[in-house]
Amino acid sequence: MRVTEMLIPLFFAAGVGLAMATQTAVNSQLRQYLNSPIQAAFFSFLVGTICLAIMMLVMMWNGSALKPTLSQLNEIPVWLWVGGLLGVYAVTASIYTAPKLGFLTFTGLVLFGQVIMSMLLDHFGLIGVEKNPVNWQRLLGAILIAIGIIFTLQR
Repeated sequence: MRVTEMLIPLFFAAGVGLAMATQTAVNSQLRQYLNSPIQAAFFSFLVGTICLAIMMLVMMWNGSALKPTLSQLNEIPVWLWVGGLLGVYAVTASIYTAPKLGFLTFTGLVLFGQVIMSMLLDHFGLIGVEKNPVNWQRLLGAILIAIGIIFTLQR
């Protein structure tokens, strides 16, 4: 892939990081009003679900997406629905832990966990991911992130 072809995906990937850090801060503030990380996560997901429903309806209305049939939904393996559960865990845990750890340390730990899991998924080709073996450069990158997290623990 040429550099110019990577610019837009790189921009969007960095945007995910910006959005996740902001989401954690916003949801943590919401928790203060609701006195519950579960309720804060619920209302965060409710707003997101409403937004996705509107986007899905607009896409079906203009013909850019088809409504799935019941038989198509029944063909999806049960384990593929776990993504929603993982999202609930991630958002709820972030609401609870980020204010306690500090947002920088929390984000570093999230990034470290993502790097480790991504290396495992790539290396072993788990859950349908294309195999991409871990090499010394990738391992060194994970180690450097871990060292960076240690530095963030010093307040």
